[in-house]
Amino acid sequence: MSAADQPVSALLLDLDGTLVDSEPLHRRGYELCFAARGWDVPDLGIFTGRRALDVFATEPGPWSGLDPQVVLDDVLAHVPDEDPTPVAGARELILAACSSRTPVAIVTSAGPSWVERSLTSLGLGLDDVDLVVTALDVLAGKPDPEGFALACGRLGVDPSAAVAAEDSPAGIRAARAAGVRRVVGVATSHDPSVLLDAGAAEVHDDLRPLVPLLRRSP
Repeated sequence: MSAADQPVSALLLDLDGTLVDSEPLHRRGYELCFAARGWDVPDLGIFTGRRALDVFATEPGPWSGLDPQVVLDDVLAHVPDEDPTPVAGARELILAACSSRTPVAIVTSAGPSWVERSLTSLGLGLDDVDLVVTALDVLAGKPDPEGFALACGRLGVDPSAAVAAEDSPAGIRAARAAGVRRVVGVATSHDPSVLLDAGAAEVHDDLRPLVPLLRRSP
């Protein structure tokens, strides 16, 4: 039985760029913050899918030598106070998983409050998912597999039979490294070829193609 045919043990979902198209909001926060500091704006793609603290601590840039938490707090203060836009199929996918009794975990580089606000924008709440793994729950962020491995361990599921959805190369590599065979790329933030090169089994414009998969799961 191929990975595409076997029952889905769990649905492992990234948040930003996967469930909600929030990357434009975050990108605006970086741009406004860096402009206020008089910094040249780097390629903001280095932040996609990763914890900002990890980027500020490890990647060279105008922030080098500064306290990563201070810089992050400044960026967050510049993010527009707007609800994120749902990705098409996100709400339907989670509800289909609930109906099929397929466990759902959100595995994100964001914090708990943003998870709750994003779910609210989908017309859902924390009770509609089984588990949330945030930036605060892991020592190493994506592309490290810790978050996905933690989710599978807490759910008690086989990662090789899980399906993950991610919009970034870092997230795709993290899921694959955790043993997830079917990692679906969502092309909201990157070109499909970039996601396929990172190891995505397939790439879609949104989450609607995954809804029938969950409806088939026992």
